[in-house]
Parts: sequence; structure tokens; C-alpha cells
Amino acid sequence: MSELTHEFIRFAVDAEVIRFGEFLTKAGRKSPYFFNAGLFNDGKNLGKIADFYAQTLLKSGIEFDMLFGPAYKGITLASATAVSLANKGHNVPFAYNRKEAKDHGEGGTIVGAKLAGRIVIVDDVISAGTSVRESVELIRAAGAMPCAVLIALDRMERVGKDDALSAQSAVQEVSLAYGIPVIAIANLNDLFSCLSAENADASLAQYKDAVAAYRERYGAF
Repeated sequence: MSELTHEFIRFAVDAEVIRFGEFLTKAGRKSPYFFNAGLFNDGKNLGKIADFYAQTLLKSGIEFDMLFGPAYKGITLASATAVSLANKGHNVPFAYNRKEAKDHGEGGTIVGAKLAGRIVIVDDVISAGTSVRESVELIRAAGAMPCAVLIALDRMERVGKDDALSAQSAVQEVSLAYGIPVIAIANLNDLFSCLSAENADASLAQYKDAVAAYRERYGAF
């Protein structure tokens, strides 16, 4: 695990964006942890998460021309990441979509820069892959090329019902379906490593066994 990844997990836990306990996921699973990027809801924390996104994207070596943020969480994340990239000497345009087309003014569903060139889709997590699919379709329809998906946390979970789990995780399925890499600041293995570290806070280490059991049941490796 890189120092950047470790710093991100520590930051997300301190900001209570990663929480531990018992949570019901969109898939109906009882998860011992939950990640909610909507809680990066003040200027300081939003700036910090944007910096993690920007650093991760630049370290990936992916060549890109602009960012795209799927409605709704992706809008703020892509916008803030564009600011962070500009501060690092990489000024690129960004755009995002509306859920409903606007029938006045400029109209349409796309706000911001014209979709062109190689585009990185910026979102929080990938669950069912719906927002990525919609984003890919919008980008390709505009004649541009989706070149990567950038997310904060890869939960590394297989999709489907308990009695019919897929072989791949949602992230792996997206990458295979669209032929583009998915870049994550951190993943479930990184989170588990933090919980298992010898110097882990007792308040966090207590959730290690629950996360291990959840990973064993649903994890894709």
C-alpha cells in the first residue's frame, strides 16, 4: 500500500466518510463498513479529497484531455479535481451531466466544456456500474473517448445475489465491458491492511474480523 493510499484512508476515517458498524448496501447486503463521499461536505475536506484524486490520476500515467462527472456526486468531485489538477500545473476542462435535459438556454444534458478527446470519468465508487455506462454512452455519442474511470474506493465486491455471485467485481466488470482502466485511490484490501496493522487504533482494529468475513464472502480477487 502506498503512502498516498494510507493517508487517504486515514483522512476518510477521520472525516467519518468511512464508517464502521452495520450498514445495508444498495445490493441488500449487511456491510461492516460504509463509504459516503457526500460527507466531504466542507471546503477543506473537499479540497483534500480532490487532491487525492488528482495525485492518483497523475501517478497512473493515463493520458487524458478532460474530466467528466456523472450526476450527482461526480459533479462536485470532477469539478474539485479539475481545480486541484490546475494547481499542479495540469489545467484541463471538465463537464458533467444533468439527470433531465434542459429545454431553454443552451439546452441538453451536458454542462461545462464540450466533450472532446480522451476523457476520465470521475465518481465516488462503482456499485452496479449504471452511472459509468450512462457516462460512456454520452461521451461516445459526442464523438469523444472515455479513457479511464477514477474512483475513491474500490469495494472489490462480486456483484449479484448470494446464490449467483459473478466471478468479477463491479469494477472488473466495468473495465472488461468498456475496455478502459478503473483507477482507485484505495481498495478493500488497503482498508483491511490498515485495520490489521500492528499500530492500528483499537477503535478501528475491532472491526478487522467483521471486514475479513465480509471480504471472504463477497470479495473478488
